[in-house]
Amino acid sequence: MDIFQVIVLALIQGLTEFLPISSSAHLILPSQILGWPDQGLSFDVAVNTGSLLAVVIYFRRELVSMAGAWTVSVVKRKSSAESTLAWWIILATIPAVFFGFTAKHFIENNLRSSAVIAVTTVVFGLLLWWADVAGKRQLTEYQTGWRKALMIGFAQALALIPGTSRSGATMTAALMLGLTREAAARFSFLMSVPVSLGAAILVGKDLLESPDAVDVHALWIGTLLSFVAAYACIHFFLKIISKMGMLPFVIYRLALGLFLCAFLFL
Repeated sequence: MDIFQVIVLALIQGLTEFLPISSSAHLILPSQILGWPDQGLSFDVAVNTGSLLAVVIYFRRELVSMAGAWTVSVVKRKSSAESTLAWWIILATIPAVFFGFTAKHFIENNLRSSAVIAVTTVVFGLLLWWADVAGKRQLTEYQTGWRKALMIGFAQALALIPGTSRSGATMTAALMLGLTREAAARFSFLMSVPVSLGAAILVGKDLLESPDAVDVHALWIGTLLSFVAAYACIHFFLKIISKMGMLPFVIYRLALGLFLCAFLFL
């Protein structure tokens, strides 16, 4: 990749990772539509690391509090709101881990296409709109409960399919289950930490076993830009989502899906 492609792909990753519009789809499309070279494993690790660092640093106080409370709940058997939320996050991570291990190769070999992305972009965009309109929007993330957490976890597993959007699927499920927009977003962002960390470890393992050369300069640029874009995205998304709602993202998903359909079939 040249430097322009590195910058564009890093910004795409950072801006789309936490918006309900699918970062994986946007990273696949440049190679399929514009003919850009595949960014490769090393670049995937770099930009995902940047996004992971952004969410960890943004929610550092919550994560430290949850980790401490969870440790106390294990060692001293004393529960709190933070420890309970931590347990729900762990529970919600299990479906994605299970299906990630069992379906990873099938998805990579059969579902990474523009046609699949076009369909999932539209279908899950409509589901997001319905959830935003029909959801009661009454619960905070601390009122989720283990059943709702597990259901949101299964929605996260669906996001293994390109075009679905991890944040989009989890926010859709959370809204359907009665969480407020802000609570749905916060729960989704917190859920991303263990999943993104696990994915980075797995892809990093594949990278170590890969014979491909590594462009260190491109990796540093990708990591930095992805971090900055993701941090800004999280901050502004949480500031405006309660007033703006999900409709702008639904419209964007429908427009993107229709564009892909036209590109593929016309």
